[in-house]
Amino acid sequence: MTMQAPNNLPAEQPSVQLPVMLVAEVQDSLLVVVHDLARLDGLLAHTMENLMERFSSALASLADPTLPDAPALAEARNALRAAVTELQFQDLAAQLIGHTSKVLQGCAYRLASESMGQEDGEAVPFVEEVPERPNPVTQDEMDAGSIELF
Repeated sequence: MTMQAPNNLPAEQPSVQLPVMLVAEVQDSLLVVVHDLARLDGLLAHTMENLMERFSSALASLADPTLPDAPALAEARNALRAAVTELQFQDLAAQLIGHTSKVLQGCAYRLASESMGQEDGEAVPFVEEVPERPNPVTQDEMDAGSIELF
């Protein structure tokens, strides 16, 4: 059953009037957050590359055939392999950061468009539709040998 407005009342969406300066400040803040998320993504990627390189180097050192076959070395090798697997979370983090950035950027441009309109000849910034799914990354843990496609 759908509700319809009586014939004598217009079916309008509720609206709120906001000062243009407030809208501009909120839009600027959203775009600053998008920029900060891009920086965070870059920092995570750089750190993960360095950690992967260091863990791989340590694992290669422990794979030296001249080392004795001690249980402690086997445990260290297994711990390093597990650490390398866990470092793959950076891919999931990058996807989540990208998704969040698109949502924030879409909100910023929609806020400006809805509140200020567009002037003739003004270029419309290209923004993909705000994703409907709240979170593209559904995996919350990483185990060796498991894979989840999304």
